[in-house]
Amino acid sequence: MGTEATPLLDALGHPLLPIDPRSVSGAAAIELAPRPESVGRARDFARGTLHSWRLDEQFDSVALVVSELVTNALRHGVDHCAPEWGPLQARPRLELELIRCTARLVCAVRDPSERAPRPAHADSAAESGRGLHLVECFSDDWGWRRLHGKGRGKIVWATFLTKS
Repeated sequence: MGTEATPLLDALGHPLLPIDPRSVSGAAAIELAPRPESVGRARDFARGTLHSWRLDEQFDSVALVVSELVTNALRHGVDHCAPEWGPLQARPRLELELIRCTARLVCAVRDPSERAPRPAHADSAAESGRGLHLVECFSDDWGWRRLHGKGRGKIVWATFLTKS
């Protein structure tokens, strides 16, 4: 299903997240193919991970945010970088990591683009363009950071306060 590790947290750098790295009690990560069905796979992964951490009550908000972050990574991260890949190159994968801390849950998605995520000015009749507004409304905080060095791309994260 996924791995027990903190690769995104390490790449992101502890000072940029509103958590104390000593408070991390669990982490799970999954690589996602650059295909639309990965959004559902990410939600399933979140459901299973939250259930194993006994955070089922967080699932609805987390699932919505995970769906939006992965969709944005596919639409604006992977698709934006597509012209740079030759026909023989494999498309880079996305990565979702869930990190459990003492009083927070962090969802982080890595994609190959270095472009800043920007909330769109969505028309109320538009079918898309509200993803980051939803992330902002359903999470307690969110942000992003470009990766430097060997790790190309960016990480977009959202945090949720937890009861435990």
